[in-house]
Amino acid sequence: MEKKELATEPVLDKGPFYHGTKADLKIGDLLTAGYKSNYHPEVVMNHIYFTALKNGAGLAAELAKGEGEGRVYIVEPMGSFENDPNVTDKKFPGNPTRSFRSAAPLKIVGEVTDWERLTPEQLREWREKLSKLRQNPDAKIIN
Repeated sequence: MEKKELATEPVLDKGPFYHGTKADLKIGDLLTAGYKSNYHPEVVMNHIYFTALKNGAGLAAELAKGEGEGRVYIVEPMGSFENDPNVTDKKFPGNPTRSFRSAAPLKIVGEVTDWERLTPEQLREWREKLSKLRQNPDAKIIN
């Protein structure tokens, strides 16, 4: 009898994976979808976002809503995930930002502190870009 091979999804990235936030989290905590977007606060997100780039997660941490310092956590996807369509394909062919999203939770497995912080000037520039983006009626999140 011939052995049948099961179809598997291609490995998008082996990680490690990171998530940037201002939330004070502990190892074992789960990050889940269902919260308002940092970039379009009127949108409740159907996915949780993460990246394989530590400094990309650091940027997200510094731009995140909330009080306190930005934090970058090492995360483990608890289910399947896909390339983030908001920064891939039409905007950046392929996935050079190594950005992903999942409807399944992400488990906190560690924290890193050696990511590049933005200067006050860079932070101001990013906030201005995001403000302009929010004012553009054609700028929508693929949710």
